[in-house]
Amino acid sequence: MKKINIAVVGSGIGGSLISALNSNESLKLFERDMNLGGCASTFKRYGAFFNAGATTFVGYEDNHPIKRIFDDIGFNPDLLKSNIAIRTIQNKKILDRIQDFDVFLEELNKVYPNKNNEKFWRTLKDIDEKFWNLKKLYFAKYSMKSYFRTASFIYELLKVFKFDLFKSATGFIEDILGNISEEYQSFIDAQLFITVQTTSKVIPLLSMALGLSYPFHDVFYVYGGMGSLFDGILEDVDVHKKEEVLKIKKQDDYYHIQTSKDEYLAKNVILNSTVFDSSKFFEDKKIQDYYNSFSFNDQSAFVVYLKLDIEPELLHHYQVILNEKIPNCISNSFFVSLSDKNDYKLSKKGLSITISTHTKANSWKQYSKDEYEKEKEKTMNFIIEEFLNNFDKISKDNIKYSFCATSTTFNNYINRFNCGGNSITIKNAINLPSCNTPFEGLYNVGDTVFAGQGWPGIALGVEVLNKELNGKL
Repeated sequence: MKKINIAVVGSGIGGSLISALNSNESLKLFERDMNLGGCASTFKRYGAFFNAGATTFVGYEDNHPIKRIFDDIGFNPDLLKSNIAIRTIQNKKILDRIQDFDVFLEELNKVYPNKNNEKFWRTLKDIDEKFWNLKKLYFAKYSMKSYFRTASFIYELLKVFKFDLFKSATGFIEDILGNISEEYQSFIDAQLFITVQTTSKVIPLLSMALGLSYPFHDVFYVYGGMGSLFDGILEDVDVHKKEEVLKIKKQDDYYHIQTSKDEYLAKNVILNSTVFDSSKFFEDKKIQDYYNSFSFNDQSAFVVYLKLDIEPELLHHYQVILNEKIPNCISNSFFVSLSDKNDYKLSKKGLSITISTHTKANSWKQYSKDEYEKEKEKTMNFIIEEFLNNFDKISKDNIKYSFCATSTTFNNYINRFNCGGNSITIKNAINLPSCNTPFEGLYNVGDTVFAGQGWPGIALGVEVLNKELNGKL
């Protein structure tokens, strides 16, 4: 039986980054799918390539964990900076989320006029900048050293943010902007749904500031699809594609890992699976109880994929905000990612488009097979119609083919019904899962542990995990 130091289960953002940082160790990365990257992968269908999710690549800049990690592993991604991070369209009104604060503010006041707009958005931007300049970003448990580092981080948060740390997002909106219009509120919440997976009703001011401020950072388009990042990140890693981890059992100082192809003994196991779904790997009741203590986040994505026969001059990212909720979904907006017309891979013979919105993960389990297909088609057609209503350069005849994905689809391919991490709310902040566990040598990484979803949040969690891991190697 093969003995290794580290076994990583899943090639999502977290699993791939931590593997690359430790590629000099005896390490194997297991991925059940053919494509690397999980929710951030790129796949091929009908002879064309598509990004699995509609997303931006943000945080590749100095003083941010993604840049630090990429520099550490010697990876230079093939990127194109987007001058406009996102173009939002609401009732035919357009607002571009751009990095230049003064230009953004000027355009914001035309679409959502408010005398305190500058105070509101500058405060958010200042909070965001202060957060990424913190020196002791850390969150881990289950050892004195971990608790000490976490306490130092919390102390720094209190010192820097003071009473702002305890303010709610809704309270701050009311205090600064007052009684804003439904349209303005919908714009704020639609942006937050992309970044923190929920609305302003349940999150603290800090989460709102981080969620709304990311377009003030460098935002990039990734040539060759998001999946190309994983090809570069994992260049020096022993990756086992199409090898699914089935069972993990603690055996003396090792974990006995049974896969669909072989068996291994690993000193350390890093799960890139969701924490609330990780008990399935184990028979040990204590480990099962630990993972079962985390509640399932019943939120996922409904995604539409389009291939065009044209290459119009368009931006990379849009968000369309509607006045009604999308059928079978929990959002009134959808996010659109379009391939760059010069992309050698995604834009071959026409643009590749990924459109994503939020849905309940379990809602798609209630339907019979016929009902499932009917409702899936209904939701897809609704989104396509609204997409065409807001993109004059594209007609229905320009769509070569279309298809879609639900939570059931994602479970079939990347082994998770849930897509997107748990939002960090006022209630759950203290109980947030950390990268380490009460069990020696067992760790988690990804969007359901500190510091949440998206490339920056997951990368920050990877840095914490790497310190925890290498303190024991």
